[in-house]
Amino acid sequence: MLKKRRHVIAALLALASAVPACTSNKKADCASPEVFCVGLVTDMGKIDDKSFNQSAWDALQRAQKELGATTQYIETTDPKDYPKNIATFADEKYDVILTSGFGLAEATNAAAAQFPGVRFIGIDQFQAPGAEKPNVVGLVFPEDHGGFLVGALAAMMTKTGKIGAVLATDAVPPVWRFGEGFRAGARHVKPDIELSVVYHNDVGFDKTFTDPEWGKTTAVSMIDKGVDIVFGGGGKTGNGALLGAATKGAYAIGVDTDQYYTVPEAQKVILSSAVKLITEGAFDLMKLAKEGKLPSGNFQGKSGYAPYHDLDAKIPAEVKAKMEELRRALLDGTLKTNVPPSKPGQ
Repeated sequence: MLKKRRHVIAALLALASAVPACTSNKKADCASPEVFCVGLVTDMGKIDDKSFNQSAWDALQRAQKELGATTQYIETTDPKDYPKNIATFADEKYDVILTSGFGLAEATNAAAAQFPGVRFIGIDQFQAPGAEKPNVVGLVFPEDHGGFLVGALAAMMTKTGKIGAVLATDAVPPVWRFGEGFRAGARHVKPDIELSVVYHNDVGFDKTFTDPEWGKTTAVSMIDKGVDIVFGGGGKTGNGALLGAATKGAYAIGVDTDQYYTVPEAQKVILSSAVKLITEGAFDLMKLAKEGKLPSGNFQGKSGYAPYHDLDAKIPAEVKAKMEELRRALLDGTLKTNVPPSKPGQ
């Protein structure tokens, strides 16, 4: 019996020596020209947040598959850790570092100055003219396009002829572009539409994006006055508007990503969302980086609208066809929203 056991152990040892060692925990040699390393530093929240972080990670996974990139992420749990998390990848000689969301803009620009040999992609981080850094590109989006599309959808789907938008401060250009795009799209398909676009300008920046109760009560107030479709945008404030619509049984439209997944409590009333195509834009920039063609300044991504999900059967075929017609026209430039880059006077 002992002899048989020795033979089994010997066979297992031989098999083990024939199998390559697992390298999943081994650090890649990112300093090597042959190795293309891309790291992602998330904003607050997990990598599977069904929002910006997850969309960025999806782009990295595509880069791993299609570009042969070595990829990794660091989840941020406290904003004060932004610089440390970015520096972790820079110290390991990563070729490209993605930072997810406008909240990391300051830390990204500071790191770019500290690590001039590293290239940075700032998702949703507008690079102000005259302040650009040669190793930073901001992946920005035409929020007015997304707003225009869902505004048109709301105007075509309303039964009361009244629609509304509940948004964070219009002092933040992307928020303003979403709101004014919504207004423009609604009036494009129905000039006599009655609409109300409300911005949360009565509080400071520390509250405007984090006030779900205001978002909810504002949406409910609109609905009580006859609005039957509410567009909510601006972090937790916009989420509150979606929840307000859900409590009243009105349709809701989300923002940035497909909010059918991020606000499940409102799924039954979510008509669509004005989305930023983050995964596609981030991948395109990583491909350019590998080819040595990564630009600086700003890179224009694309905006669109999310699927109709549970309400798909309630969308008439002619509305679906019109939405696709508008989407294509915005993409090829034959249709303009006429929404400026920022609110006049700012």
